[in-house]
Amino acid sequence: MLAHASDAIRTMIEHFQLKLADSRMLAPSVRHLAFERADGTPFKFTAGQFIQIHFNYDDGKPTKRSYSVGTPVDGSGNVDRLELAVSYVEGGAATKLFENMQPGGNIEASGPYGRFCLQEDDANRRYLLIATGTGVAPYRAMLPRIEKLIREGDRRFVLLYGARNEQELLYGEEFEAFASKHPEFTFHPCLSRAARAAPRPNDRRGHVQDMLPEVQPSPEHDIAYLCGNPDMIDATFTQLKELGMPIKHIRREKYVSSR
Repeated sequence: MLAHASDAIRTMIEHFQLKLADSRMLAPSVRHLAFERADGTPFKFTAGQFIQIHFNYDDGKPTKRSYSVGTPVDGSGNVDRLELAVSYVEGGAATKLFENMQPGGNIEASGPYGRFCLQEDDANRRYLLIATGTGVAPYRAMLPRIEKLIREGDRRFVLLYGARNEQELLYGEEFEAFASKHPEFTFHPCLSRAARAAPRPNDRRGHVQDMLPEVQPSPEHDIAYLCGNPDMIDATFTQLKELGMPIKHIRREKYVSSR
């Protein structure tokens, strides 16, 4: 499973029980899980935030894992389902927990946490959304807000999403459909191992950081969001700085493997 390494702001944190409503495979090693609060109340969060799942190891020792909420939400709003994209980790305690969970099963959770959210400063004319793996989940949650910002003014968005192959492009069809409706939103799947059998015009080969010269980051008008593999984040952060991006215009959310 993947856990966050981020500087969280803990405001209005709740502890609650979640009930599994749906479970399906998104990719060979990634599962989409949809939960509802067991008490039937909606969950309030801002797109980009995450929750923590609390459980015990086999020896009874308590532990927790953090997952971005991927449910699309406009601004800070309520949702009926908390949708998570969860990676398989060989021998992972959380992997075992979710694999054995049946629909209707309950787990303990808390949240929301985090401040990896869209900054809506007027100076931000273009948002560079960069992700690998399940790090794309918070950007899925942001889609309604992105749509609203596009309607309200002169803002553009570029999503650079890195995966090894087409099968590992999580929610790829959703992002493609959104991009087809909104010319201000560009989606570039960056495939590092194998191209699609039927490549699409915006596909790119290589890693997400290889795309930065093409998108030409603007130090004055761009803000960058980096989410996913720590190595990608470090490499992209360094390259953005070398291209002149101020550190305050680079937001980061690292995902680290946890057993």
